[in-house]
Amino acid sequence: MLLVVISSVSPHPHHLFEYDELSQYVDSHQEEYVQTLRDWVAVESDSSDVLRRPDCHRMMDMTAEKLQAIGGKVELVDIGVQELPDGKTVALPKVVTAQFGSDPSKQTVCVYGHVDVQPAKLEDGWATEPYNLTDINGHLYGRGASDNKAPVLAWIHTVEAYQALSIDLPVNVKFIIEGMEETGSNGLDAMIVAQKGTFFSDVDYIIISDCGWLSRRPALTYGTRGNCYFFAEVEGPKQDLHSGVYGGTVIEPMTDLIGILGGFLTSLSDRIGKILIPGIREAVAPLSDEEWKMYQDIEFDIESFKSKIGVSQLMYSNKVDLLAHRWRYPTVTIHGIEGAFSGPGSKTVIPAKVIAKFSIRQVPNMDPAVVKKQVTDYLYSVFAKRKSPNKLKVTMIIGAKPWLADTKHPLYEAGKAAVKRVFDVEPDLIREGGTIPIAKTFEDVTGKSIIMMPIGGFDDGLHSQNEKMSRYNYIEGTKLFIAYLHEVAHLKKD
Repeated sequence: MLLVVISSVSPHPHHLFEYDELSQYVDSHQEEYVQTLRDWVAVESDSSDVLRRPDCHRMMDMTAEKLQAIGGKVELVDIGVQELPDGKTVALPKVVTAQFGSDPSKQTVCVYGHVDVQPAKLEDGWATEPYNLTDINGHLYGRGASDNKAPVLAWIHTVEAYQALSIDLPVNVKFIIEGMEETGSNGLDAMIVAQKGTFFSDVDYIIISDCGWLSRRPALTYGTRGNCYFFAEVEGPKQDLHSGVYGGTVIEPMTDLIGILGGFLTSLSDRIGKILIPGIREAVAPLSDEEWKMYQDIEFDIESFKSKIGVSQLMYSNKVDLLAHRWRYPTVTIHGIEGAFSGPGSKTVIPAKVIAKFSIRQVPNMDPAVVKKQVTDYLYSVFAKRKSPNKLKVTMIIGAKPWLADTKHPLYEAGKAAVKRVFDVEPDLIREGGTIPIAKTFEDVTGKSIIMMPIGGFDDGLHSQNEKMSRYNYIEGTKLFIAYLHEVAHLKKD
């Protein structure tokens, strides 16, 4: 009789989840995982440096080989060439796609990641060689370790663990891995559009693990800010002038530029950092009571945040205000002025042409096309009031939209269950202040639901000196992905 009861349950594979067995497999292979990460970090796949392009190509080949070695159906997709400022062209790194399983009765998830990195040099202030993965007290230091090589490997090791133990993958898994993310994912949007009806046709959900936790508590990410990046150029005399000879006779472009930039934000004494460009604040989605409550419950320590960045005072002194202004309100940042004298020593020059570079982080319900018009109209009207003979030209060079998911979507419920299983805590639901434009592209083109599932630590130093991935996050993160695939298998198909 007992046998009958068991057999009535067993045909449904979801009831049998060998989590402990898979988890032990990951633990016993962690040295191998660290070594693979070391091999990957050793490749200087800096996508911003054309001279490093051969390394980027090699990194894509290594990624393809790794996926092939564990039985994936792998393709290297040619996405064309990149035009350089001098008119020459150079091949873009191919995009790697892979497929594991094609059972139509199962859910299909697609994992996105990238294996290119930000530039890094020892003399930038690194304590260790940036391309030589160095283990110090369980922290694995190296450029690209956290952003995004370890998370990509953790996903590959997830599939590998199921296969090594001959456990059926609970879902079909696809990968799309690129090599140009750090410079704007050139060529990827067009590829996603082209493959909408083929590679993406059977995908149910897309998972992105290109972000980090906010504290020591594991997190699920449900929103990112977009970004509109502008150049504002003021041009005056036909060449640079001597400030002693001409100062007091010409209307200087730099003075004009500083004058119009000064009108972006209110001063510190007013309600801090309020953007003065008409229409921007009015477009922002209002903060709901439920959202306020979510922010209230998040684990976040203001004092350690201050000491981490080395400041004595922040724009806001309470957690909810600070997180809200980091994630769900727009910001203006002036990044620099090209053409201004910035070398060491003194130079008495009136620059003939100066270009301010600034950006506005986008949030729901802002639209980059509208922001472009608001910013341009505002700057021209402020400039017109100066009655200057100089010429102003405003251009928007990036217009990336924000992305926001519904935290009540079953994908997030599955994420909470997986975090609970592996870490025995409830995850924080967080947003990113930065921009991951590909999320919005995936959503707009494929119409699929997306979750961001980070495994990186809050102190990983992405894009900074001494970037690292903690061994704990790398290994436990792999277990999180294993548990997540099991949870997603239970969801009803969209």
